[in-house]
Amino acid sequence: MDSRRLSAHASNASTDFTQSIEDDPLIDGPLISQDALQSAIKREFQGLPTTWIAGILTVIHVAYVSVCVVLAVLCWLTDDHSKECKAALNGVDTRTVVLLGKVGMWLLVFMFERCVQHHHNAVRRRGYLQFYRTTRNLKRLPLLIHSAGNAAVLVVIAPSSLLDEKVKNLSVYLLLVIVCAELLMTLICLLVYTVHVTRFNAQRPGPDISEEERSHAYSTNASDMHTETGFRDGSSLEEVVEKQADLIEYLKQHNTLLSKRILALTSQQIRD
Repeated sequence: MDSRRLSAHASNASTDFTQSIEDDPLIDGPLISQDALQSAIKREFQGLPTTWIAGILTVIHVAYVSVCVVLAVLCWLTDDHSKECKAALNGVDTRTVVLLGKVGMWLLVFMFERCVQHHHNAVRRRGYLQFYRTTRNLKRLPLLIHSAGNAAVLVVIAPSSLLDEKVKNLSVYLLLVIVCAELLMTLICLLVYTVHVTRFNAQRPGPDISEEERSHAYSTNASDMHTETGFRDGSSLEEVVEKQADLIEYLKQHNTLLSKRILALTSQQIRD
């Protein structure tokens, strides 16, 4: 008796499923052409527009350090041009101008880091996980350098009177050393970052998963079949888990977007 009920229930379920398939207009609709599918799957490459931002920051930084050196030489270390300096600065102390400029530079570097992080998050969502990990710490270095420079400036400015008593204008020289060292290290970081981004934009690669599939398609050696998402010798467990999590997140977003595009194409062909 039970077996008859189960068989009848299974028969009804199969009939309902078949009927639902037959009633689905998407399934009865025309097949999507291969070209349309390829255009839906393939994404247009979007380059990173952060190189010009790094260039503007570099120009501003060089200009700030140049102004600091000029003010220190003409208005701080000597009194020969004190009247001209007071007139040019509207009576504001030279040290105050330099320190306010230092705070302004830190704010600019902070905004640069936030803007670059926004664009790199977009790159990560588009599947360029290796590039994101390569430049993750590099783009943060200018902000870390300027933050450390601010701490060093505070250490120099606080006991400036004691330093100047031992050696004349020692605090001024130390301040210039800090500012110039910041400029040198920041320029190196921005140059390396610009090279990475320029090379990435010039190569116009596909997402990491696409590049791996393309390389595996031409690989005949079984030892070359390891991917970045697996475990390699020398890779830490945290790194492997991070790579897998990034890849899973990208694939989920990609599949969602691809499903929407295919449904849109199918609906368009049915209407046509």
